Amino acid sequence: MFGNTDFCSCETAGWVPVEKSNRQYCWHSSVVDYEVGAALVLQPSCDDEDMLEITAVPLADLQEQTLELIGTSVNGNPYGLGSKKQPVHCLVPHGCIQIRNPPPVNFQQLCSWFQESSEGRVEGIVWHCNDGTLIKIHRHHLGLRWPDGETCLANRPVVIRLEGTIDTYSSSKGLLSSFFPLNGHRFSRLQDVEYEL
Repeated sequence: MFGNTDFCSCETAGWVPVEKSNRQYCWHSSVVDYEVGAALVLQPSCDDEDMLEITAVPLADLQEQTLELIGTSVNGNPYGLGSKKQPVHCLVPHGCIQIRNPPPVNFQQLCSWFQESSEGRVEGIVWHCNDGTLIKIHRHHLGLRWPDGETCLANRPVVIRLEGTIDTYSSSKGLLSSFFPLNGHRFSRLQDVEYEL
């Protein structure tokens, strides 16, 4: 959850506060601009369900959500974002990327789906049950590697969509100001965004 001075990051054992002035969280801080009051977020496009968008989301709109940082310097960069010279990071709200044809909850069928389906090239899947129960399965629960080749997310088309004017982001010290000149640009793959920054 986001607050005025810090936000949270996913860790193995749970959620921990991310302090904006702590260098340990420099990549988290690169996607959040506290003066503008927004964070750089990757989410499904509102115009096309097959396309993703990178957009600036007001911090107030991210309250009561969990988000995962992805990018160049995170978890071996399975999505192929950016480079050491031009790192690219963004936050992804958990649950925002829907799976159209989820596999049955059966060991063999789950293993096959993760290994053979284009939708299965993900780290894990969460089922939202009618009674509010969530069931989460990661590839490693099934003895499968992650990352393992191309990922589903990295190969999806993406559009950069930032509201406002250049003045809105001119004082930004993070990635928001870097992304503004790309506003409206479409890329055939998420991985291609790095070549334009």
